[in-house]
Amino acid sequence: MPETDYLKIPQNRIGALIGKNGGVKKSIEDATGVILDIDSDEGTVYIEPSENMEDPLGVWNANHIVKAIARGFNPEVALKLVSDDYYLEVISLPIYIGKSKKALARYKSRIIGTEGKTREIIMQMAEVDMAIYGKTVSLIGEMDNIMVAKEAIEMILKGSRHKSVYGFLERKKEDLKMKEFKDLVGIEDDKIEFKEGFEFDEKTLQ
Repeated sequence: MPETDYLKIPQNRIGALIGKNGGVKKSIEDATGVILDIDSDEGTVYIEPSENMEDPLGVWNANHIVKAIARGFNPEVALKLVSDDYYLEVISLPIYIGKSKKALARYKSRIIGTEGKTREIIMQMAEVDMAIYGKTVSLIGEMDNIMVAKEAIEMILKGSRHKSVYGFLERKKEDLKMKEFKDLVGIEDDKIEFKEGFEFDEKTLQ
């Protein structure tokens, strides 16, 4: 049986983890087959396998769901991590920009953009969910999409202009559409070429 796991999360995220009348806690337990023991005073969370836990990855999934909520995600979004197709990526901003509080605030603002525009564009174009909390930017989505969003964020952290980042996202979105099409029809990457001017849209897949 999987072992008990342990996490420490920010105290101001404990309420989000428990939810109204314990609703979020119960949803996580039901979805993963674990038991959550939450210490509100210490900000600690113990994750134990329940007797009827069927999924051997239940504790692992619950760990990532709890971690996602701790990093600022809405619990409903965090619960997507029950699916094998969804992953959590946590980007530590100080690794890229150092420990300066001014730099942290400046780059978080650049990632968010005016009235949240840049954040929304990254989320829509890369098809991911994003949470910006404390010194981290976190992503939830399918692995290929997370890698695109992460690269876009890294471009911003390295000083790229927003226009360049949006252009990169446009190109990557088309690449992902093409990959999806090839996977659907069972064609290897080097076995297909479209004539210049061919436009591929989502209706092709329907």
